[in-house]
Amino acid sequence: MYVPIRRHLLCACLAAGVFPPVAASTPRRAGPAGPALLTLTGAVRPNCGPLDPALDQMMAKQQIAFDRAHTFDFAAPAALPATTIRPTLEHDARPHTLRGPLLADVLAAAGAPADGATPLALRAIDGYRVPITLAEARRLGLIVATHLDGAPMPLGGLGPLWAVLDADRIPELAANPLPERFAQCPWGLYHVAVGA
Repeated sequence: MYVPIRRHLLCACLAAGVFPPVAASTPRRAGPAGPALLTLTGAVRPNCGPLDPALDQMMAKQQIAFDRAHTFDFAAPAALPATTIRPTLEHDARPHTLRGPLLADVLAAAGAPADGATPLALRAIDGYRVPITLAEARRLGLIVATHLDGAPMPLGGLGPLWAVLDADRIPELAANPLPERFAQCPWGLYHVAVGA
């Protein structure tokens, strides 16, 4: 019973924009003002220190390791120039409005290389991993969606961040059955390995 209550409380805090205070004595997370929701590792400009296997449990269990990283709280990607798309989603077969910055812009904000050949690995909170190059992410117009139908996406749904594209407007994807159009779109995006 303890875990569902804790998850419910976290979802309520995220939705309300209220977060518990972070101890000032924690030097490894010097980046964002709020809790880190997206971590970029590899060839990025770092704003925090190494992974702590005792505190970064999900990353440690998914065998992610790093000595330095660039982290974003919810406000950081939401402050970048936004792109709006309206794909038909596989979850309910209806069009929805998604808004957020281009993945390429998020990477640039973290100081990642602009070379299109740069390999990326997008990882969702459930461990789902999508390998892609920066050039392919640009071609597909992948965004890091922060909002669905005008509201922030909650944890436990498709968010709070979702790497997604407008599959209806990409001919090779639009030709596929709806459940197969979003294989390159990890919902619950929380980690991007740059140069992996």
